[in-house]
Amino acid sequence: METKKIRIKIFTRSFSLELYTLSRTLYEGLEIPIVRLTDKSADGYFFSILKDTECDVAINIDEDAFLINPDALLELVNFVVEHNYANVGCPDGGMALRIFNPIITNPFFNVLNLKLIRTKLIGKNEINAFDYLTVCEEMKARFPIHILKGRYDFKYTNQEPYYPFFFWLAYNFDTLYLPAETHTDGISTILYSPNKSQIICLHAWFARFYKMSLFAKIFLKKRGVQTQRITNLITESYELRQLSRPIFTTYDYLRFNVDMLFRWSIKVPQRIMGWPRKWAKWYRRWERKRQGAI
Repeated sequence: METKKIRIKIFTRSFSLELYTLSRTLYEGLEIPIVRLTDKSADGYFFSILKDTECDVAINIDEDAFLINPDALLELVNFVVEHNYANVGCPDGGMALRIFNPIITNPFFNVLNLKLIRTKLIGKNEINAFDYLTVCEEMKARFPIHILKGRYDFKYTNQEPYYPFFFWLAYNFDTLYLPAETHTDGISTILYSPNKSQIICLHAWFARFYKMSLFAKIFLKKRGVQTQRITNLITESYELRQLSRPIFTTYDYLRFNVDMLFRWSIKVPQRIMGWPRKWAKWYRRWERKRQGAI
């Protein structure tokens, strides 16, 4: 099967126009539409992707995940369609930086077979109501546990808002889990093709600290030092691709800053509205730990 016969789009949930521009330039050579998704919730953007009926296969890739091998990416898309996988990605536990539930594929990178997913797709509320713990042992038995190399917890359910979507997806369809390892910088992730013969992308993590705010400089000093590490990873990615890194003009930086101000004007109210839910989640987590100690 040739990818040109498949309706493919690349989707990126983006907050920083500068970082998005740097990652998007690495898609050079791919004749695939690219969609920047802004101001979406951590789970809502997946439902936005699913609503795009002009797309059969979605490549979801974060703006701090830098594509290294376009050919390997297209081969992966073909593999997904030919073998009826609904989702491909990196386990969110036991692999690289993450130590949570490996059933979940961390959404810094996914290939989503939308055409297949839509055959069983139900509403967002129904998906969020899916009770993973009732089928946890069944799903654990189906998981290729031999690929895990670090800490993980199959019963962990409360890490991110997108967990219910991926639990439902993994239960109803086949998921292909990709191998990964930690970069020499100690944080970034190197994501490989299924047989680990090719690097697909380098993922930086902590993109929200790429351009440090005053808050990060003062109160989150350890996070605030991520800018140079991410910059180094971008440079490495361009070198691996043998491409010249874009040189931004004063006008470009003006656009980036205006866009950033606009993104923050939307994000801050969203965060404030989400505080009750977050406090409830933290309280439930504390309560479980307290009861376990009794």
